Amino acid sequence: MKIHYFQRYHAKENVATANTMLLLSRLYSYSPDKFFRLLKTEFFPEKFEPEIQFKIQEKSVESIPDATITQEGFKLVVETKMSDWFYSDQLMRHLEAFGEAKNKFLITIAPELMDETKKKDFEQLLEKYNEEHKPWPVLHINTTFEKLANAFGEVIEERDYEMQDVLEDYLEYCYHDGLIPVSDSWKYMRMQLAGTTLEFNARSGVYYDNIDRSFRAHDYLGLYSNKTVRYIGKVTARVLAVESDRGIQFEIEYGELTEERKEKIALAIADGDNYGYNLHTEKHRYFFVDQFYETDFKKSTSRAPMGSRIFDLSQILGADRDTMPDTAEIAERLRKEIWT
Repeated sequence: MKIHYFQRYHAKENVATANTMLLLSRLYSYSPDKFFRLLKTEFFPEKFEPEIQFKIQEKSVESIPDATITQEGFKLVVETKMSDWFYSDQLMRHLEAFGEAKNKFLITIAPELMDETKKKDFEQLLEKYNEEHKPWPVLHINTTFEKLANAFGEVIEERDYEMQDVLEDYLEYCYHDGLIPVSDSWKYMRMQLAGTTLEFNARSGVYYDNIDRSFRAHDYLGLYSNKTVRYIGKVTARVLAVESDRGIQFEIEYGELTEERKEKIALAIADGDNYGYNLHTEKHRYFFVDQFYETDFKKSTSRAPMGSRIFDLSQILGADRDTMPDTAEIAERLRKEIWT
């Protein structure tokens, strides 16, 4: 059974705040360096260095000490919403929480960015407040749960297995509670390891995975084997299935459950016996694609991936939702790309 790091309670704002703070605190406990790198990447301006700084013979007004260890004072005030329900009067009241901190950051987080008019109105009030409270202004950063999760993913490495699990569970929580719009799935490809079952998957157009594995919405599925993603397909349906005394029981997550797909699930269950997989009594998620297209999206480093991985095709291919090519062209263009 999968262990969840983050509690799931639909539409509870305080839980969203607690889970987001837990995400950040887990990263800080794991690596303060990566925590501060996340803050600088997503929140802080380049000129601000929140880490502890070690300096040799730093000149002061009246002397030159042998060494100094300093850390800039800073404070983050976070306001989370389940949608863009931010109000200027509430945000202005939050400013009193900063006290004497030198570097002050008000972070507003929601599933979507603030409406531009609403943001402009608040920041006009904030500008007036800052004029009255010089010399240390409050900076406002408006972001989304998805942007925060993506920034988290940028500072951790593939070998940071514990943090990869934490991030996957946070993303799963965000999808579960609607904090990340599923509509963004159009740009994501999930890479899955498919060594022994690769040929069956490619031939039948179906891939299966245990439901205890973390799940993040994605439109594309890539199959990895021997240091490269060898096939890619666009997901057309997701079905949960398990055998019972009444035969195979199906649950539709996405798409249609056709007779052909029922037959493919039965074939997959039987094929799993060849590799010692119990697809009979353990519920699995079955991903159906329009077609698996051959590709060669190579991993440039020798270290083998430990599990699944999410790729943002919009960044790799330089495409937006309107210009994303069809699956066959994506497969061809990925042949020219590499990943680490």
